[in-house]
Amino acid sequence: MNDWIFHLIEGGGYWGIAFLMALENIFPPIPSEVIMGIGGISVAHGRMAVAPLMIAGTIGSTLGNYAWFLLGRALGYERLKPFVDRFGRWLTMDWEDVARLVVFFQKHGQWVVFVMRFSPFMRTLISLPAGLARMGHVRFLVFTLAGAAVWNAILVWAGWHLGRNFGALEKYTGPVAAAGMVLLALVYAWRVVRWKPRER
Repeated sequence: MNDWIFHLIEGGGYWGIAFLMALENIFPPIPSEVIMGIGGISVAHGRMAVAPLMIAGTIGSTLGNYAWFLLGRALGYERLKPFVDRFGRWLTMDWEDVARLVVFFQKHGQWVVFVMRFSPFMRTLISLPAGLARMGHVRFLVFTLAGAAVWNAILVWAGWHLGRNFGALEKYTGPVAAAGMVLLALVYAWRVVRWKPRER
């Protein structure tokens, strides 16, 4: 996977960065840490410049998230009710929880979208509930763009700092991602075991 990303960046330049970052937000297994980290390494070697790299990466991230947002807007959260009623235990929520989440998103969702841009696991998925809650297009795009810009700047700096030592980048991102996945799985299992439907 990393070799494919490296060759696409080398051949596609800034367009390759934008394409990969959009794809990363539609298919989360593609790691933005590697994409923008390679971009930072290219800056250190004089093959790329910071400003167009940041623009390409941030626009790509925003477009990828916007695709999930539009899907959520098209569905609407009302269509989820039969699904939630049937699989509430595995979602660890009932319909009242969904309704409260939608109200929360309508009031404060922009900050959730911004903060989740720094989460390896939720930065893409958070766009779907934002769309389901029918957050405004402009508000979603502004806060997604801002969060993506900050996150990408951190990754570019890390890649630039590491220079040629690309293996060191993988050494840290891999274990952190794996530990996070294990932690999330344990939290989810705990919630499923303890979850009880609300008495009506």
